[in-house]
Amino acid sequence: MNFKYVRIQGKELAENTMHAKGVFSICMQMLRDDVMIEEDADLYKEIDDWFAKELPWPEPCKRQEKVICWFKTENSDIMMKMMQPVMWLLEKYNHPYYVVYTNFPGEVVYEDKYQVCCKTDGKLIIEPLQESWSPED
Repeated sequence: MNFKYVRIQGKELAENTMHAKGVFSICMQMLRDDVMIEEDADLYKEIDDWFAKELPWPEPCKRQEKVICWFKTENSDIMMKMMQPVMWLLEKYNHPYYVVYTNFPGEVVYEDKYQVCCKTDGKLIIEPLQESWSPED
């Protein structure tokens, strides 16, 4: 199956979107919390600087709107290559993350060559546990 979008995210939810925080938010929080040793913090800052130069900063993100961003898989090779050390840092500091692929990221409110930003409603939906479908029950 071919997927159009990919996102690297953690387990914690962002307050404004009520969706899983993206890897950049996670790492910035780790920097603010002084979790990383100086060498690792410098590595992350170098990678973040590269992304700031190479990847457009979406207006909805600047305004802290209820959006989440996804890389386009068709143009994500270099982006994912640059994310490898970031994922290594998350692993080093025992911070779980997930690489999520989809063809349905949500309502696109921003798009450029490398990414889309999709609107969220900021609501978390928790559904009741479904009845077991196990044939043994």
